[in-house]
Amino acid sequence: MNILTVQDLCKTYGAGDTKVEALKNVSFTVSKGEFVSVIGPSGSGKSTLLNMIGALDYPTSGKVNIDGRDVFAIKEEELSVFRRRNIGFIFQAYNLVPELNVEENIELPILLDYKKPDKRYIDELLGILGLTERKHHMPGQLSGGQQQRVAIGRALATKPAIILADEPTGNLDSKNSRDVINLLKLSVERYSQTLIMITHNQNYASFADRVLGVEDGVVTGLGGSIR
Repeated sequence: MNILTVQDLCKTYGAGDTKVEALKNVSFTVSKGEFVSVIGPSGSGKSTLLNMIGALDYPTSGKVNIDGRDVFAIKEEELSVFRRRNIGFIFQAYNLVPELNVEENIELPILLDYKKPDKRYIDELLGILGLTERKHHMPGQLSGGQQQRVAIGRALATKPAIILADEPTGNLDSKNSRDVINLLKLSVERYSQTLIMITHNQNYASFADRVLGVEDGVVTGLGGSIR
């Protein structure tokens, strides 16, 4: 079952001599529960593609369907709710709220949806993330690897169908990077979620079920064919 369908996606910035085609007729699908890595050189269109999938930006043309819904057909006032409930974001910058402790940062997207956190599920996440003993610590009291674990927990908190990770190991050393990749793989397998991860490191990309290469705005298959 395809959880994500990207169809003829194009994104153009500027016009005339300053025109830049960041994405050029990109089409592919991703199955439910699949772990896909996206690799490519700087400026190739990787982050633009992830922003389109996450509806953080609008394409010039084309469609993105998540779980059967045309993302760009959703009304603006409903789109933020759709993103919060269906897409988990993990960024290179952890983007934690410094005034909230570990547990509160993880629960934040649930509370923003005016829902009561399932404490049993939150405790389960904290255990998987190795943060049970740190649940009352503030972000400033954590290492970089621990902060990224909190960011992962926050992305998983609403049990979204898709996790989008943009260079989640970019600020970490090699040991913490491997730990984070293994943790992401474990989490998405445990909760039957789909993970799309941008990485510049081909060794980390090899953890995925399938690798997509992006170059000059065009997506090509590496280590697996694009369906």
